[in-house]
Order: sequence, then C-alpha cells, then structure tokens
Amino acid sequence: MSDALDKGYLQVNVFGESVGMPIANANVRITEQNTGKTIEELKTNAVGQTQAIELPAPPVENSLETNQPKPYSQYSVFVEADGFEAIAIEGVQVLPTQQAVQNVDLTYKTQLEPDPQNISIEDHTLWGLFPAKIPESEVKPLPVAEGFVVLDEPVIPEFVVVHLGVPDDKSAANVYVPFKDYIKNVASCEIYSTWPNQTLRANITAIISLTLNRVYTEWYRAKGYGFTITSSTAYDQCFSYGRNIYREISEVVDEIFAVYITRPNIRQPLFAQYCDGDRVVCETGMQQWGSKYLGDAGYSAISILRNYYGYDVFYKSADKVEGIPVSYKGEVLTTGSSGNAVRTIQEQLNAISDNYPLIAKIRVDGIYGEQTQNAVRTFQKIFGLSQTGSVDYSTWYQISNVYVAVKKLAELK
Repeated sequence: MSDALDKGYLQVNVFGESVGMPIANANVRITEQNTGKTIEELKTNAVGQTQAIELPAPPVENSLETNQPKPYSQYSVFVEADGFEAIAIEGVQVLPTQQAVQNVDLTYKTQLEPDPQNISIEDHTLWGLFPAKIPESEVKPLPVAEGFVVLDEPVIPEFVVVHLGVPDDKSAANVYVPFKDYIKNVASCEIYSTWPNQTLRANITAIISLTLNRVYTEWYRAKGYGFTITSSTAYDQCFSYGRNIYREISEVVDEIFAVYITRPNIRQPLFAQYCDGDRVVCETGMQQWGSKYLGDAGYSAISILRNYYGYDVFYKSADKVEGIPVSYKGEVLTTGSSGNAVRTIQEQLNAISDNYPLIAKIRVDGIYGEQTQNAVRTFQKIFGLSQTGSVDYSTWYQISNVYVAVKKLAELK
C-alpha cells in the first residue's frame, strides 16, 4: 500500500426543487470534514453547476483490495442561494481518480428563519457496518389477478418510494426518488466506481433487477405498506438520502437503467440478492468483491452475473418507461436524420433551454442539422453524457427526464 495521496474530483450541482430548475450564482463552500477548514468557495454557473475541483483522496489501491484503510476522503458542502433554505451536507465521499457529483435540491425559504437543513451521508457499505441481507426467494409467488399485481410485463416506474428505515419503523420517512436517481444512489452506496467497467455493469444490473422485482411484485404494498422499497440492507439495499454519486456510475446507469436479469419461463425480474463477499458471505447471490476480481480477470458483465446467479439468466429490457412523453424507438438520431423523433427532440430541447440558457434555441423542422447537433452536444456536456452530438438511448431518456421536470415546474407557475 502506498502512503502517497491521490486526487479525486468534486462537482456540485444546485437545483430548486428538481433538475428542472438549475440555480445560478448559488454560494457553495467546501470544507474539510474533520477540521471545518474551508478548501474552496465557489459560485454556480448559469446551469447551476460549479467547476469540478481537485481534492486529496486516499491511494486508489485502497478501493481495489479488501482489508485496506478507508478508500475515500470526506468533505462537507454548504450551499445557500437567495430565496432558498440553506443546506449543509456532511460526509461527501471523494474516491481517488473519480469524479464525485453532489446534487443539491434546495427548497424555497419560508417566512421563518429555520436552521439550515442538514444531511449526513452514511459510510459506504463496503467500509461501514451494515446488517447482512435476510435471504429471500429470488422468484416471488405472485398474488392472484384481483390482487396488487396488474402489470403484464415489468415497467420502469417514474419514481421509487423509499422508506428510510426497516419496514415496521413508522417514524421513518418515505421519500419519492426518480428511478434512475435511485439506482445511481444505491450503486454509489454499494460498490466503488474505481472497479472495472464490466463489474460496475454487473452490479448495477443486479441492483436494477432487485428493485424492479419489488416494483413488479408490489412486495411491500401487498403487505399494506405505502412504499416500494426500504433503505435497509437487511431487507433490500442501501440508499443514503442526499448522498453524492459518481460520474462513472452515472454513465453506466444512463445506458442500462431499463435492463434486468431474469430466467426462462418467468416474467418477473430476478430478485438478485448480493453481499460484499468479505465480511458477509452469502450462500446465494453475487459477492461484490468477487465480482470485482472477475472483472479484473476480463469477465464480461453477463459472465459475472451467470457466475453467481446461474448460467440460465439472461438480459431483458423493460419496454415501457413511465412518465416519459415518447419512448425511444431504437434509432440513433444524428446529422441527416429526419422525422417525428427529431421534431420531438427539438421541441423538448427548446423547452429545456428556457431554464438552461446555455442550450441555444433551435428551429423545429424535423431535420437533424448543425443547430440540433450543437444543442444536443451542449445538453450532453451539462448532464455528463458522452458529447457525441447524436441522440442515443441514454441521451433520449435524459432529455425526456429534464423536459418533464421543466414542464412540471412551468405548470405550477
């Protein structure tokens, strides 16, 4: 193990209520977790983002092997903006060589002057102490037709309702989280973004599958609860409200968020349980550290998944994404493309540009020309997507998500 420190990166994105309202000129202060010493004071730009700053982090080797010192450094982020309640976030985790992204949703200031909202990020599950998963059947018996399950096939919900505690804790809050944001949060809690890309894909697919199994079977609602899933590792998987995510994990989620694993002759996504494989060894399911070493050895994501869940598991993709005006049709839109899909993207980008002024207004003509390409590329830069200037699966759904958020805010005015 090296004693030399590495460097990680942190970007803070500030919104009012949702991604539909970026907040410019917000004050962002980043301090050392332990001493409170100010490291950087920043302002958000026209799209609510700070620059990505370089911060000290432990040696990258700490996150690549078990039984090493803590692999991430921790910082505090304090955000304030005119007209909004201030917020303090403790324990922001910066991994070496990686870009941490701290999204901050501010709420409008009331007549009172309350203390700043405080969010404390839990330790990463591979470092902190968390309850082991209580084993469950990977395929659930479905209720009869007049029961809770009404879906013919799994769909991607617009939101996941997360219970911030164990199921019977009535004092724990329920929070509504956009589906992709939920998956990004859990993956950032459960695995290190420094791991091989195929390992990230395997673990994120398992996270999606477990989540969609809860959604499809209405597991908790069928038991009389008012939520989709819990934040407890004993019952489900870790979700840390308000925590930072990682650019490397976000990119994978954007690409595969509708993909899950299942088996022949069943419709439901597999309840793909997992454990760390070091401090907690599970009899069935994926071992996270083991999946990392398989990734090191060159295994593909599906090979890693089959190593743990069986060689009959296969990928399947949910066809329907709820809350989206128009589903992706499978064709990459690029220079020379034309038709209704291009027109949809042009209309949505123009609506988004009302709140994201760096995106130039474009002519809505159904023809994918230079104007549209430049607007798409600017959108991709803002939202951390590959800046291809073309609209693929990831870009289509990210544009759709932001468009829906912008439209909802406009309807409230």
